Amino acid sequence: MFYLLSTVILVFSVMTITTPKVLRSAVYLLFVLIATAGLYFLLNYEFLAAVQITLYAGGIVVLIIFSILLTSHISHKLARPAPWKLWSAAISLIVGIPLVLWIILNHTFQQSANEVPVDMKLIGTQLLGTGKNGYVLPFELISILLLASMIVAIVIAKKDKEDKQHN
Repeated sequence: MFYLLSTVILVFSVMTITTPKVLRSAVYLLFVLIATAGLYFLLNYEFLAAVQITLYAGGIVVLIIFSILLTSHISHKLARPAPWKLWSAAISLIVGIPLVLWIILNHTFQQSANEVPVDMKLIGTQLLGTGKNGYVLPFELISILLLASMIVAIVIAKKDKEDKQHN
């Protein structure tokens, strides 16, 4: 399962950055984020996997897709990158892969003796709390910020579209 999920992540990551269509890129990103959540499930990090699905796959990607659909940029094609960017990416790839493989193969991974106790009730209380260690206020502020940025992006896109129609 690990190899399957890793392959899905690698393939769709490359497809995300190489496709010229914006909507396809967002859908490929969704597959990458869901496969990443699958890796978290394999590691028995159910809470982190749930956060990955709800926050990233559910929230951010849906926001991106709605922004694309609402601004009528569904047929928008991304410009091809400059040749120097392609060369710098290729050099980074050629240097990065051997470096990562060397680090992974030469590092001695040891299991930690310290296990952190997980208290789900405490985690839930903190996530839903508004007190000292509560996270409701930051989540609400971020959601308002994302909503405002989406509204502004739509207004700007619609204004540009109207300006082009009048000219």
